[in-house]
Amino acid sequence: MIMDTLRELFSNHVLWVALAASAIAQTLKLLLDIAKHRKLNFRVLVETGGMPSSHSALVTALATSVGLQRGWNSVEFAIALVFALIVMYDAAGVRQAAGKQARILNQIVEEFFQEGHELAEARLKELLGHTPTQVIVGSALGVAIAWLAT
Repeated sequence: MIMDTLRELFSNHVLWVALAASAIAQTLKLLLDIAKHRKLNFRVLVETGGMPSSHSALVTALATSVGLQRGWNSVEFAIALVFALIVMYDAAGVRQAAGKQARILNQIVEEFFQEGHELAEARLKELLGHTPTQVIVGSALGVAIAWLAT
């Protein structure tokens, strides 16, 4: 029974295409960071934000694969598409706004404590989300990978 479940999981084409799209996006993110900074920084692989959006690549590859496999008018595609839209909106909207707020709060704290006070808390993470361009590129990558994998 466990072996059958594992066999089914490993043969799930839609799942593997989505995961591959995310991994490819993360690899591209690392390569772009190397080109920009001329050094290897593996932290890029686990940090949020950056070009391209691996979340967008993952969910668009998922939705596209479901559409290709189940049909563009299927309930499964509709669910995957709505899920993808929510994830991409969150990546470019809510998390991007939270990053901007973190940047402003960090600036306020820095200015306040320039007078010699010590800061007890760590700085807030400023790169939380993606720019719309990063989301669009990640989405295009996900769609392309799903089409190529069929």
